Amino acid sequence: MRVWAVANQKGGVGKTTSTVCLAGLLAEQGHKVLVIDLDPHGSLTSYFGYDPDSLTSSTYQLFQGEETATKDSILSLVVDTSVPGLSLIPTSPALATVERQMTGKDGMGLRVGKAMNVINAEFDYVLLDCPPVLGVLMINALAACERLLVPVQTEFLALKGLERMTRTMQMIQKARPQPLTFTIVPTMFDRRTQASTSSLNTLRKQYAENLWRSTIPVDTKLRDASRLGKVPSQHDPDGRAVRAYRQLVNFILSEDQKALEKQTSEQLTA
Repeated sequence: MRVWAVANQKGGVGKTTSTVCLAGLLAEQGHKVLVIDLDPHGSLTSYFGYDPDSLTSSTYQLFQGEETATKDSILSLVVDTSVPGLSLIPTSPALATVERQMTGKDGMGLRVGKAMNVINAEFDYVLLDCPPVLGVLMINALAACERLLVPVQTEFLALKGLERMTRTMQMIQKARPQPLTFTIVPTMFDRRTQASTSSLNTLRKQYAENLWRSTIPVDTKLRDASRLGKVPSQHDPDGRAVRAYRQLVNFILSEDQKALEKQTSEQLTA
């Protein structure tokens, strides 16, 4: 099982849209995919037609109790979506209280990672949709994931938010046993505007090593898909944003395969 987190410390940059689109495309390829809503606001949960305010089982339960949850208890939180092969652990407003409840308690930054280890054989991919705030929820996602995707809207204020996110990643790197692979994804790119073009050029100059070389364009079909509760690849499989996200998925899968082959080769020669 591979765990990806989608995070940025600025809101409105396309985190939930990216999570939904990537998950849908992975499921389209035949993978068994789980998305987990770690944002108390519940955009991902609402996207798939669930009401966060009415749920009694949610990601909040992952943070309750002193011991790692059992496989059955974790899987009991999983609900279906309209997409074959794609499941969801929804959120609820109660998740907002985790920060206050868990501050100072040992191991609270590892709860999600431990839960993923327990259900490792149940899914091929898990995507974690994070809140735009540095706290115990985002720390859990960054500790649990093997790859971090950082959507960044191509505009000036989003670039300032990326600076904060970069500092957070540097802090997390020091605490992780394995390096955190991360990819910056330029989103909402509009080649017709100077702001988008200038911001993209800045990203290419300052973050070349970790920047995905393409972009996710502005596309109103993404909003339409959200309104209909469909993943974008269901609603408009040949749309420009879906084509871009498909390129992104293939890029990540290719990079992961290269890393796996390198690791295998090093083990054989050790």
